[in-house]
Amino acid sequence: MKHLPRYPDYDVMNKRDTPSWDDVTRHVIDERLATPDGPRFLDAVEWRALCALCACIVPQDRQRPAVPVAALVDARLAKNTGDGYRDARLPPMRDAWRIGLRALDAESRARHELPFASIDDDARHALLIDMQQGKLDHAEWKRMPPALFFAERVLHDICGMYYAHPHVWSEIGFGGPANPRGYVRMVANRRDPWEAAEAKPGHEEAAQKENRRVR
Repeated sequence: MKHLPRYPDYDVMNKRDTPSWDDVTRHVIDERLATPDGPRFLDAVEWRALCALCACIVPQDRQRPAVPVAALVDARLAKNTGDGYRDARLPPMRDAWRIGLRALDAESRARHELPFASIDDDARHALLIDMQQGKLDHAEWKRMPPALFFAERVLHDICGMYYAHPHVWSEIGFGGPANPRGYVRMVANRRDPWEAAEAKPGHEEAAQKENRRVR
């Protein structure tokens, strides 16, 4: 059965040439959409591990336009644009990612004799749970705390890149930075006329009936 979106008629890119976005916003979004789906910073082995990791953290619906999360993370690493701060227990962003991906592969090989990208979903999830809980201890971690890497780099960077993409904005009904127009009706359950309208109750059931009728 076809997936029924929460904002079925909404495409954030329709705002591109409206007062909702200024030239700076348009430039940033255009660059984001043009990100090549391949590595510029990571090597081939690290890239495969990152792609598998992204698929675990933000699994995507194949019925929607794909967000190249791994490529967005790699592009950020290539530019070396950090957050302006970091936990002193972590190395700089680039080093943390190289160490973390190599350590994840090493942990996977120790358990399954295969790299992280080659094991099944259950095995991947088990490894990530242990990373989150700080239970991994392979020498490849080079004293970098696995749990801290998971919280401060894996979740922060992967989820951050995913939810910064216009495809996801359309899915969740977000209008982007809205500069210079801004958001005016900030009270709960109110929205500006140019914001996305959520599907009304019963829309999903009606669409499902129509889908069954057509089939």
